Amino acid sequence: MPLPPAPTKRAALLSPDAIDAPARSSHRGSRRATDQRADEAPARTPQPLELFDSIGADGAGGASAATRPARRTKAKAAPAATPATAPAPVSAPQPQALIQVETKVQPTAPAAAPAPVASAPQSPARPKRSKSAGPAKLFVLDTNVLLHDPMCLFRFEEHDIFLPMIVLEELDGHKKGTTEVARNGRQTSRTLDALAAAQDADIDKGLKLDTTGHREAGGRLFFQTAPLDYSLPVSLPQGKADNQILGVVQALRDEYATDKPGKPKQEVVLVSKDINMRVKARALGLAADDYQNDKTLEDGDLLYAGSLALPPDFWTRQSKTVESWQSGSNTFYRISGPLVPNLYINQFVFFEAPGEPSMYARVTEIRDKTAVLKTLKDYSSGKNAVWGVNTRNREQNFAMNLLMDPEIDFVTLTGTAGTGKTLMALASGLTQVLDDRRYTEIIMTRATVSVGEDIGFLPGTEEEKMGPWMGALDDNLEFLAKGDGGGAGEWGRAATNELIRSRIKVKSMNFMRGRTFLNKYVIIDEAQNLTPKQMKTLITRAGPGTKIICMGNLAQIDTPYLTEGSSGLTFAVDKFKGWPHGGHITLARGERSRLADFASDVL
Repeated sequence: MPLPPAPTKRAALLSPDAIDAPARSSHRGSRRATDQRADEAPARTPQPLELFDSIGADGAGGASAATRPARRTKAKAAPAATPATAPAPVSAPQPQALIQVETKVQPTAPAAAPAPVASAPQSPARPKRSKSAGPAKLFVLDTNVLLHDPMCLFRFEEHDIFLPMIVLEELDGHKKGTTEVARNGRQTSRTLDALAAAQDADIDKGLKLDTTGHREAGGRLFFQTAPLDYSLPVSLPQGKADNQILGVVQALRDEYATDKPGKPKQEVVLVSKDINMRVKARALGLAADDYQNDKTLEDGDLLYAGSLALPPDFWTRQSKTVESWQSGSNTFYRISGPLVPNLYINQFVFFEAPGEPSMYARVTEIRDKTAVLKTLKDYSSGKNAVWGVNTRNREQNFAMNLLMDPEIDFVTLTGTAGTGKTLMALASGLTQVLDDRRYTEIIMTRATVSVGEDIGFLPGTEEEKMGPWMGALDDNLEFLAKGDGGGAGEWGRAATNELIRSRIKVKSMNFMRGRTFLNKYVIIDEAQNLTPKQMKTLITRAGPGTKIICMGNLAQIDTPYLTEGSSGLTFAVDKFKGWPHGGHITLARGERSRLADFASDVL
């Protein structure tokens, strides 16, 4: 049977009704009658119809049922029936039809699935974010939420928001100054003004939150326009702003406790970043919750590690679907199976089993249900030393492969103290600046957050003021200049500290706004103390040919209002995972000293 002609329309341009509809005749006059007969067919006979497209997804017409995307079926297992009793859904026979109609008897075995329907290849639709089940809630926002995230008004999906009058008073008192809190206060005030100035805005009925273009916000914004009657314990001072907000929450809870005309029953929840505020609210029997939208992860253990251990039976289970080839000094493997959907681009995989050769590779390509693995360069051997530095464990070798790869523009390194983050970043930077001439200079910066009391203002220039914060740079440069790593190479023996330091610039983060780095090797140390906004400011400074390295220990956050889930380093790791030009690795084992390793475990 010759293949039918190719369809003239793309599947993406067809409506869902056209895709799921049964086979039709090419004659337009019989379209309605055909649809009616096809829909009534299951009612007249228990035998379902199955449609098979004669053109396979790969264009060859011979695609197997396992490779065709499954469509929904209208009937489950049915008893056997005579094929002659099934009505023909096509009104008139056609000499050439794009879709072949076949009638088969549905098997009664529960394990057998109906044959799927093959369709023209199309990009899978992105699943819409499902809204939370249950009725919409009424969230009362504390002032610190608005000052923390000026876009928080649009983060509550279909739920409503209520702002007490005292919140607007506090917001007005925080809008003066050049700090980030003042900027957020001014931005919130402009957002409220835009919502109130929208067309057909009615404060009494609530302002629609989607009038300014934020379609994800389906609720309304209510202001306190009248005094509310509430009674708080005498032990709480009545003039304090926090207690007034608690009184408003209590009055709203009583007001929305039952259904009323125009006011359906709603759960009232206080949202505040103040822990003591939430504790007092719960002590009064009020529902309270933290503002969760600023947290990238709920638990730090869920952070993307950058590496994955292959199962022990990987080769035996995948032996029939593994392809391998050699290119230069690297070996490539193309694998398939249930492991592929869990992989990311530039993720490291390793196989270690007793009695079998180990494999360390990086995912370089993911296509459909297959992934390509590329073996790594071994930087633990002396011949591959980087500025005299050899890697001492598996994760360090993973990190050095990222640092030395010119195709990787953004690298994040996390790990406890003594895992070698700064040393490896500096060694690879000096090699690529002085030996390979890939970058012009190294720029190093860090968040200037004190562990204890601040020592006050520092004299000197910008670089001299940053000197006390760059003790890690001095310590590692001393090690690299001496060549304690077992032979520092030609440049390490000949270069002096002055020459090395001439290629390293120490910059302050306070003056990064508006800069553009061209062909620079940028190291951001102690990145766990950065907020997501500061991290975005630094990463967007990168120009052509620039590589950025972010390092930090999420267990040593010194910024008071940051946690592991809301740190800028966590934010960057989560957002860049799977990007073809970015990589991340979590260093697991310390190599500083046995004292430092023991202290990291027990203290």
